[in-house]
Amino acid sequence: MITKDRRYHIAYMKMAIEWSNLSHCHRKKVGALIVKDGMIISDGYNGCPSGIDNKCEDEQDNTYWYVLHAEANAILKVASSTQSCKGSILYITLSPCKECCKLIHQAGITTVVYKDKYRESSGLDFLKDAKVKTIHLKDE
Repeated sequence: MITKDRRYHIAYMKMAIEWSNLSHCHRKKVGALIVKDGMIISDGYNGCPSGIDNKCEDEQDNTYWYVLHAEANAILKVASSTQSCKGSILYITLSPCKECCKLIHQAGITTVVYKDKYRESSGLDFLKDAKVKTIHLKDE
């Protein structure tokens, strides 16, 4: 039997997947949602900062250094609002990189639910050491 928590994890992940489709990036489309007390308080997808042309990759298909990751975009939206990430859950379609993991921990996010695993896992190791719960939601 599927638990209530898992049903919600699956539903929010489906929304994050839909949100990833808004990305203008070609190599990877990543979506993120931040949920607190059962409410979505932020969303994000990978892309260029506001006011910058939404071209994420160069002619060799390398991602430009200034492209923001989905989780960073979602955290930055919360930072410019009256909300707080403390005690929230981050749903993300690709596990976070080590740089974003620092932001996740510092923002007070307590759980990260991800669909696909990023090629490098030191960020997840950092989150585990920082007592941030990580859940790999496979095949949903």
